[in-house]
Amino acid sequence: MKKSMLIVLSVFTMSYAYSQGKTFIAAGYNAANVSTNSNGSVDKARMLSSFQAGIGGTFGISKVFDIETGLYLTGKGSKTEAYFSGSTTDNYVKAKFNPFYLELPLYGNLNFPMEKKNAFFAGAGPYIAMGIFGKTKVETNFLGTTSTSTSDIKFNNDNPTTSQQEDASFDKVRRFDFGFNFHAGFDLSDVILKVNYGLGLAKINSNGNNNADNKNKHRVFSVSVAIPLSK
Repeated sequence: MKKSMLIVLSVFTMSYAYSQGKTFIAAGYNAANVSTNSNGSVDKARMLSSFQAGIGGTFGISKVFDIETGLYLTGKGSKTEAYFSGSTTDNYVKAKFNPFYLELPLYGNLNFPMEKKNAFFAGAGPYIAMGIFGKTKVETNFLGTTSTSTSDIKFNNDNPTTSQQEDASFDKVRRFDFGFNFHAGFDLSDVILKVNYGLGLAKINSNGNNNADNKNKHRVFSVSVAIPLSK
């Protein structure tokens, strides 16, 4: 299933590379977090710094409206800190959870032309993502003794065409993530500047019910720069 998804995503990405639109390579900074409240918000700053990189493109439908998609390697996750006394230097557990996904977004963009072929754009749309690797690092301090451990993130082998979660377990992460992206930026002809907010709708834990509440879902704010390969 994993290899099949990679083939489908690759073919879909290459299909728009030869359209009448614009193709570009992009990279940027991710400020990742995980929702902690039932309404889907994050109550404390536990941001994890990560990155994204990939290829994207537009179809060139019109000057006012266009469709954008792409294929990106993107880092998600969060940091957590728990203190068991009044001190912040002793008796604590700090964890860093940093999974990486191949993400396929689809945007509907509204373009607002500016001078010299430049434009401001804004858009939104769904995304699907597949977890491929990641690390979890835990630092524990108890009575002045510090220990650290690092382990690979384990993804469940789920069939995304079914409603149930195959191979689900409390110690495994849901392999397939989905949600909505919202972005805006400036297309300055030779460079594209963009900010994006990813609102995950799938719970991270593989045995979690997505509809129970909005806790434990990915939230990612990103800033990226893209260089067009075609104009």
